[in-house]
Amino acid sequence: MSLLEVSSLKKYFPIRTGLLRRTTGHVYAVDDISFSLEQGKTLGLVGESGCGKSTAARVVLRLLTATDGQVVFDGQDVMQASRGAMQRLRRDMQIIFQDPYSSLNPRMRVRDIVSEPLLNHQIGTEAERKRRAFELLETVGLSAEHGERYPHEFSGGQRQRIGIARALALNPRLIICDEPVSALDVSIRAQVINLLEDLQDEFGLTYLFIAHDLSVVKHISDRVAVMYLGKIVEVAGSDVLYDYPQHPYTEALLSAVPIPDPETERARRRIILEGDVPSPAKPPTGCVFHPRCPRFRPDPCARAMPPLQSTGGDAGANHLVACYFPTRYEEAPG
Repeated sequence: MSLLEVSSLKKYFPIRTGLLRRTTGHVYAVDDISFSLEQGKTLGLVGESGCGKSTAARVVLRLLTATDGQVVFDGQDVMQASRGAMQRLRRDMQIIFQDPYSSLNPRMRVRDIVSEPLLNHQIGTEAERKRRAFELLETVGLSAEHGERYPHEFSGGQRQRIGIARALALNPRLIICDEPVSALDVSIRAQVINLLEDLQDEFGLTYLFIAHDLSVVKHISDRVAVMYLGKIVEVAGSDVLYDYPQHPYTEALLSAVPIPDPETERARRRIILEGDVPSPAKPPTGCVFHPRCPRFRPDPCARAMPPLQSTGGDAGANHLVACYFPTRYEEAPG
């Protein structure tokens, strides 16, 4: 059963120029994406910086207003929800921000930061909120005494644990993890990922996990969606995507992921894409990836964006790709 359904979601930012600030164009940050997320599962959303991942997350939470499309959370239309209904929905939808150094108020004690969602929703007395904050700090691997300190007294990994505790305060069902480990040292990333997995098992959480590091996403995600220039170009189960990528962009991303085995690393072929990512203000006509695609053919690639669909076969029934010339399973490296 799907907890979250996103259909044809778009977010365009107007470009205003001149003295009268007239709209002369748009930045197509999120351009017609669709995906679903089952209860208790994790969907990884990956892609280069600037491809629209974080914007999509904020539109799903209605922190940004969608240009078009639909977001349905547990049967409720998020885009059409009233202010009161949205307030109730926010109890079930929380976010962990990317930067633990800027997402915590430096003037607040940690216990007040963690209990702030409870205060905003008028849940419990002051003593109950304080007690809940201490419990949450212990849940994420800190101690109650840390609640009396300020954010600057903690390391980056500890600050992100505080951010996770804050996200758990309202017992949410969905947590959007917006690159929660990208600002952390490599040695700390595994600890935070393991913590998120343990919390998911303990509380039955559902994650939308956003990252640009595919090696991180592989370990935590059940399914992975790959974004490029505001569009989703491939969706598959985690193991299937990593073993049998079908879109040339996904293949290029995976070829850049280091492999710990030196012999395997030397033997594999690195795919170097030509050119730069086009501007989202002037995306290419047709397939958005065609200016950099090694399989490009003017017709049909430059004519229309290929639909995101299954390439057929039992193995690929749940493997969706937006490409006119995908790598077939029998052609893909094992």
